Parts: sequence; C-alpha cells; structure tokens
Amino acid sequence: MDPSTEAAGLSEKLTGPITAVIDKRRADLMPMLQGGAGQAAQSALRDDECVRKVATFCYPLLPVLIRLAVKEPTFISFVLNNREKVLGRLTAPA
Repeated sequence: MDPSTEAAGLSEKLTGPITAVIDKRRADLMPMLQGGAGQAAQSALRDDECVRKVATFCYPLLPVLIRLAVKEPTFISFVLNNREKVLGRLTAPA
C-alpha cells in the first residue's frame, strides 16, 4: 500500500472518533495544554510533550475497534503530525 494512501486511510478512521473524544472531554484536556484557550493553548500545541500527553490521554477513550486497528504509538504519531487539524478544536471557544 502507498504510504500516502495509508496515511489518508488512517486520517479517515481517526478524525471522527478523536473529534468526539475532544468534544466530550474538553474540560479534562485543557489543563494538559497548560490551561486556558487562546495563546497559551496555541503555544502548548507547538510543544511535542504536551501534544503527546493529550494523545496518550485520548487513546484509551477511543472505540475498541479503532484501538484494535490502530496501536497507541501509531495514534500518538498521527496526533503529533496532525496536531493543528486534530487538536485545534481545543483552542476554539467552547
């Protein structure tokens, strides 16, 4: 399989579930981004360790079928590589 096709498939599988987790657990996730929306959260999104912490928190909250298909290191890598698209929702006002 072509790596770009594989990445696109992974994106399709993960975008919906991660968006649901982010929407549902916003209050739990914001402190991991050093609290508050706006500039502080934007800065945290540029920090790999903060993004890794959020991804590690979110992984167990994904549906079981997603976790069976996508292992945690792959998920964390996906979130790191797509942080603006995936976690940018956290910086938007609720």
